[in-house]
Amino acid sequence: MSTILIIDDDDQLRISFQRLLQEEGYEVRTAASGEAGVRMVQEKLPDLVVLDVRLPGINGLETFKQIHAIDQKLPVIVMTAFGTTETAIEATKLGAFDYVIKPFDIPQMLATIRQALETGRFMRSPIDMDVGPDKTRGEAIIGKSPVMQEVYKSIGRVSATDATVLIRGESGSGKELVARALYQHSMRNEKPFLVINCVAIPDTLLESELFGYEKGAFTGATHRRVGKIEQASGGTIFLDEIGDMPMNLQAKMLRLLQEKSIERLGGRETLPVDVRIIAATNRDLEHLITTGQFREDLYYRLKVISIWLPPLRERTGDIPLLADYFLARFSAELGTENPGITREGMSLLVSSPWPGNIRELSNTLQKALIFNRGAPLSLEDITQAASGDPQKGNPHEAACDESIRTWIRSLLSKGDQNNLFENCLDHFGSMLVGEALNLTGGNRSRAAKLLGISRPTLHAKIDKYHLKIETSVK
Repeated sequence: MSTILIIDDDDQLRISFQRLLQEEGYEVRTAASGEAGVRMVQEKLPDLVVLDVRLPGINGLETFKQIHAIDQKLPVIVMTAFGTTETAIEATKLGAFDYVIKPFDIPQMLATIRQALETGRFMRSPIDMDVGPDKTRGEAIIGKSPVMQEVYKSIGRVSATDATVLIRGESGSGKELVARALYQHSMRNEKPFLVINCVAIPDTLLESELFGYEKGAFTGATHRRVGKIEQASGGTIFLDEIGDMPMNLQAKMLRLLQEKSIERLGGRETLPVDVRIIAATNRDLEHLITTGQFREDLYYRLKVISIWLPPLRERTGDIPLLADYFLARFSAELGTENPGITREGMSLLVSSPWPGNIRELSNTLQKALIFNRGAPLSLEDITQAASGDPQKGNPHEAACDESIRTWIRSLLSKGDQNNLFENCLDHFGSMLVGEALNLTGGNRSRAAKLLGISRPTLHAKIDKYHLKIETSVK
């Protein structure tokens, strides 16, 4: 459970905010002054600090500086009113994760908190390389095959430099882990590490997210905003799925790499920046260049160093090592004994094509463990855990899909309906969450793992769908 420290002298806001975050599943501590907040950070380091700018005694900026001196990797979100925006911007330039304007939008604030906690985890959680089966905690890059030995060598040679790195490989092959390993072994590992997914952020927002904007740059730009590139000053930006970056932003990225400077959206001031760029893609960039979808000059700027991660089907000898690692890790997380796996089960793992690569292998073993009764995982256990994948060609699932399509067609045939799309999503979401809770006997932690979501998100879904869960396991 993540711990969040709220530092704000507004009693009503502090109490209501604490209540909200506790309902989301977080452990929350509070302080009414900067001095008290700094003491609490010194006594026990939280996972995140949410800090108001205006405080009695030492102000929010000085409080941030003292917290930052204790631990530079501790993410801090600054809350500010319009009149103190410049102070919040200054804190962000000094290393604060982000700032929000009061009164804030609750869903957006919760999303920012989740991003900050994830960023803190990325910076703090070490990425081990080629660990043994006794490794049960943390994340690791696993493999003894010749191609993986080359990956380890590349990480060792490149991490201590400031060279731009392009990581290539299929989806699920572990590109993010390599990026984090490069950061953690670099000379910038005490500075920020920010992840930008070029697919997850809409094109219309990606530019302002990366480069920031000036007041009045567009409708709704009521104040200046510092972009992620400025926030990461002295640190590292990881641009995931850069092959999907819009062409207009590719030109700005080229300027960043060539001139080490940016301009905010709507601004004319050239701002020098000091960031290292690590990029990743599963796309064929050479083909995108020939079709005019990716700039050739940016391509050569990005691939100063290129690291290629092989698909799992090309290093099947590593699958037993990966399976042993995931079984040990997930068993520890679930608080159960590691049941191991039968010879037939392991043979199935090694012979499967794994189009989703390591991510698919990991998810399959996690699902198999959740429903395991303590015996070694058998061929049947693995088959059942993997059968939910449409790529396996499950005939029962195909029949279910057709039934769902028939139902959807009947709804669409009735003509225009208000919120039909959202209502359908809620209908299936309610069924999915309800079934996951039923299958796990109401165990919310196991249900969240089964669904691939966080426990706070599961709690929000339960409330949204008004689900009543009868359970003997909390």
